[in-house]
Amino acid sequence: MARVHSHQTAIELAEHATVPVINGLTDFEHPCQALADYLTLLECKGRLANVTLAWVGDGNNVAHSLIYGAARLGVRMRIATPPGYEPDRSVVADAKREGGDVTLTHDPAEAVVGADAVYTDVWTSMGMEHEAETRQEVFRAYQVNSQLMRAAGPQALFMHCQPARRGQEVTDDVMDSPRSIAYHQSENCLHMQKAIFLALLS
Repeated sequence: MARVHSHQTAIELAEHATVPVINGLTDFEHPCQALADYLTLLECKGRLANVTLAWVGDGNNVAHSLIYGAARLGVRMRIATPPGYEPDRSVVADAKREGGDVTLTHDPAEAVVGADAVYTDVWTSMGMEHEAETRQEVFRAYQVNSQLMRAAGPQALFMHCQPARRGQEVTDDVMDSPRSIAYHQSENCLHMQKAIFLALLS
């Protein structure tokens, strides 16, 4: 299992390895996290088909893996990012070719209305620390707070892959609310990693 910065490193490991290589995280994808997230949604909602997942924030590696997963699992994705911070076009195109229902917008309220879950992540991902100050300004309107959760509706759960920067991408009242399943996601990361190992070893 490799948790690396460059996605190319994981690709090269897989090309030369004689055993399965698990992508534990790269700057382009985070598939293990997405698997745990969809397990969590399945447990909390009882299904994945036709579930609507709203992503608010940076179109980063976690978003990419969630998009890939959504196309395969029948999940509708609504993604709200600031202009210029959208997910990679190739990821969205691949998902749509597989029949995925992916909508991009720059309006967080539009993305979350009627969503079954609202998901966010840190505004500054690994390797982008030099952009932190700029991102604080750009993403300010993309904070998941009680107002945005009200716009989503009472059925909406809150998701975060953690660690969270409280007061930035999410407020305390949302992170600690009964609607937050962020800690459930964290627990399921352990169970999903075990399932991946079991599948590969069997």
